[in-house]
Amino acid sequence: MKINNGFSEKHFRIAIEICRMAVGLVFVFSGFVKAVDPWGFAYKFQDYFAAWNLSYFDFLAVPASFFLSALEFSLGVCLLAGVYRKIVSGLTFLFMCFMTPLTLYLAIFNPITDCGCFGDAVVITNWQTFYKNIVLILAAFVIFRWHRQMTRLYSRKHRSWVLALTLIYILCISVYGFRYLPVLDFRPYKTGNNIPEQMQIPEGAASDVYETTLIYENDGVRQNFTLENYPEENSGWTFVKAVNKLVKKGYEPPVHDFTITTDAGDDITGEVLADSGYTFLLIAHKLGKADDANTSNINSVYDYALQNGYRFLCLTASLPGEITDWKENTGAEYPFCTMDDVTLKTIIRSNPGLLLIKGGTIIHKWPNRCIPGDDDLQVPLEDSSLGFSPKNHDARNIFLLALGLIIPLIVLRITEKHKQRI
Repeated sequence: MKINNGFSEKHFRIAIEICRMAVGLVFVFSGFVKAVDPWGFAYKFQDYFAAWNLSYFDFLAVPASFFLSALEFSLGVCLLAGVYRKIVSGLTFLFMCFMTPLTLYLAIFNPITDCGCFGDAVVITNWQTFYKNIVLILAAFVIFRWHRQMTRLYSRKHRSWVLALTLIYILCISVYGFRYLPVLDFRPYKTGNNIPEQMQIPEGAASDVYETTLIYENDGVRQNFTLENYPEENSGWTFVKAVNKLVKKGYEPPVHDFTITTDAGDDITGEVLADSGYTFLLIAHKLGKADDANTSNINSVYDYALQNGYRFLCLTASLPGEITDWKENTGAEYPFCTMDDVTLKTIIRSNPGLLLIKGGTIIHKWPNRCIPGDDDLQVPLEDSSLGFSPKNHDARNIFLLALGLIIPLIVLRITEKHKQRI
């Protein structure tokens, strides 16, 4: 059968399948990387709310993080599995009809520099996000218009199992990341990374490019000039001010805002990162919202650090009054230093959370629920497993996470085929 200028039905179905696979894989990846780090995605929602003066909706950030990541992932899996073809293709197209104009708005007005569509796994510009969505909305329209042509891997009888397994899987990953730490860490502060190395700018890296406008005034009239055509002296024009506008962003190192400031206003960043000994960093971006249920273990770690000659600092973006309240409520005696709020939330997705560094290298990260207690602090770090970075198991974790959904779906597929033969 031939359709449309010799374009065969076979080729047409292949095109539809390519669109289905492309949209499905992008949705699975996008939903997964956000579900792994629900706090990070929630913070991104808060950035949106702040940009639009809607901060009173911050309480919706976490539920929205769970919902949207689960929705994207589930739509992607259902597309790949070919189940609920009409409903899923329709929802996918509606989703892209909403997201594409939104990303165009973000690209034009740039209220936030990173839309967060791929979490911290892949950071792209707002314009790149919009171009990506143009391709996706076209592909989404194709699979919506010709959804009956998509391959169906599971029967109507078992499609609900596909959806149920998918939702259980992705929600379990989100709950784990919410209660503890992301099972995969895509940020520059992952265990094993050296912070000073992450702060370096490679030789020859592109620098920021600015456009300078010079404003002069003559007889009450102001006029803009460039660096090439500004007025000469004694011309009657009086210089008012210079305005610099960023026109091209240069290279920005993964870590660019890691600055530790004491309560006296001293910058001790270099001193802390260059310390060849162990340093505990208690991270609490907002002490007024921090969980104080495990402060006894935090105090034990501080006592342990004193006994063994290790540095212990609490890094926070809290106001002095919040620090005072925390000390009174928890009995904290450790020193406090300040750091940028966004940086603290990026370092560890726990409030509070604990870092152990040595020579600027991150040795361990503990969420509040897992901060070591007295039983774990019996010997110096030099003689304990706590004093050494665990091996990087990202590849293994990705493999196991993939099997966690693929194997149940394969078993379901085999079971369905077996019943059909019977």
